Amino acid sequence: MNKEMELIATAGFGLEAMVAREVKHLGYDEVIVENGKVTFKADLAAIPRLNLWLRCADRLLLKIGEFEARSFEELFQSTRALPWADWIPRDANFPVEGKSVKSQLFSVSDCQAIVKKSIVEKMKEQYHLQWFPQTGPRYTIEVALLKDIATLTIDTSGAGLHKRGYRKLSAPAPLKETLAAALIELSYWDSERILIDPFCGSGTIPIEAAMIGLNIAPGLNRQFAAEKWPIIPTRLWSVARDEAHDLIQRGQKLRIRGTDIDREVLSLARYHARQAGVSEHIHFQQAPIANLHSSDKYGCIICNPPYGERLEDRVSVEKLYREMGEVLKAWDSWSIYVLTAHQKFESLFGRPADRRRKLYNGRIQCNYYQFYGPRPPQRINDYELE
Repeated sequence: MNKEMELIATAGFGLEAMVAREVKHLGYDEVIVENGKVTFKADLAAIPRLNLWLRCADRLLLKIGEFEARSFEELFQSTRALPWADWIPRDANFPVEGKSVKSQLFSVSDCQAIVKKSIVEKMKEQYHLQWFPQTGPRYTIEVALLKDIATLTIDTSGAGLHKRGYRKLSAPAPLKETLAAALIELSYWDSERILIDPFCGSGTIPIEAAMIGLNIAPGLNRQFAAEKWPIIPTRLWSVARDEAHDLIQRGQKLRIRGTDIDREVLSLARYHARQAGVSEHIHFQQAPIANLHSSDKYGCIICNPPYGERLEDRVSVEKLYREMGEVLKAWDSWSIYVLTAHQKFESLFGRPADRRRKLYNGRIQCNYYQFYGPRPPQRINDYELE
């Protein structure tokens, strides 16, 4: 089976354009960008490739159908009309999840039950069975209602794509890997510039930067729900993984530093870096922001400091932001990127941002403050110097 299908890469608020750019970069040009999702057409081989390579998306969904549903009867009949047996085998485990926004069918549990019943009835008809054991591969189905339009999908990812496989242990208030990758992708950092995270916590921003700098596919160290689907040949997963291994830039030298005041959380960061295979590219150090120093120029600081909402009280956080502003005032060749929920960050930091971008860290609304430094001088390669 190599027919064209529709896929949906889901995205956190404010990251839709970033995810669309990722999808296009992987070769799928015709994208439709909407709130929280990017829809595009692809073939079967795209499911392994995209699950392995999407850094900023939350999940990759297979779109089965979309239709108007203002009544339970419409929902039942339209769901039943979809080609479920083309994807779901007779032994599949197929739970149904749901959500409803601004729709007449507002009872999510009722919608889930109706969709489940409808799919079972369709599969009875197609497989000539009256009972399904549901002991096989998992196919998590979602019915998403938005303004009376129902979208039926199957989740190909399983665990969310932020689960890279390297963070087995957790620190307080961790930053999601997908958001950390987005913060880096939204910056002007590249593998030739030094990067410092002065509030690195368990190491997510430095680790994601190292994976980007080395071109390591974020999904290489994990499994996906669709790997167990019989309709996707094992060969496609092997080809995608082999391609990802071949594209790692193993000879790349990176300059990435992560500092924090917490000795225990830094031990987590070092462990996670080893798990991700990037420990030799990151230097972790216990140090407060007041002791931050570097003789390098044209670097990038990318950080997610305490907000004063979850970890620190507001007074101490505001003192920290003032201290940041004083310390970094002399770093005039550096670009500085700060994610925080504090509404008065710019005044505390001591200067207005060149750009602000609204993002969500979990359920917390934040701004990503971007302070641009000058462009680095144009580099001359070794061949031209000779």
